[in-house]
Amino acid sequence: MTNNSEKKITPNLNEGVRPKRPMAESGLVQEKDNSFLEGFLKPSEEVTQLGLATKKDLEFKIVDALQSIFDPEIPVNIYELGLIYNIEVADGSSIKVVMTLTTPNCPVAETMPGLVQTTVEEVDGVTSVIVDLVWEPPWDPSMMSEAAQLELGFL
Repeated sequence: MTNNSEKKITPNLNEGVRPKRPMAESGLVQEKDNSFLEGFLKPSEEVTQLGLATKKDLEFKIVDALQSIFDPEIPVNIYELGLIYNIEVADGSSIKVVMTLTTPNCPVAETMPGLVQTTVEEVDGVTSVIVDLVWEPPWDPSMMSEAAQLELGFL
């Protein structure tokens, strides 16, 4: 009788080796039914309406446009200041921008939402824009991007 520790273990060279798959030419391989993937593989209506652009591409274009608007009292654009809370792309190219101002008494409180609307309407692919000016949550300097904080000496 031999002890388990004394057993010689010889590896089976065929263990762990996958069997070769049959070649398609042999007729042994059946075509898979991938019809369940149709919804994932065909372009959505939104992509079709926007041409090759996607929702994200449109959002990036809108952000670029918003970065051209500066607060008149602060040398930083409104996007980096954190005044834009949300950009929603609906129905392919209808846009809703949720934004705030640094304070309700901001001198541009009456004109800034209109400027945001006009700027976003000029973005290629946008058909309509709604600007929702909100006061909750109230804006505070922590909402600024790191670049804005650096520009204004907060960092």
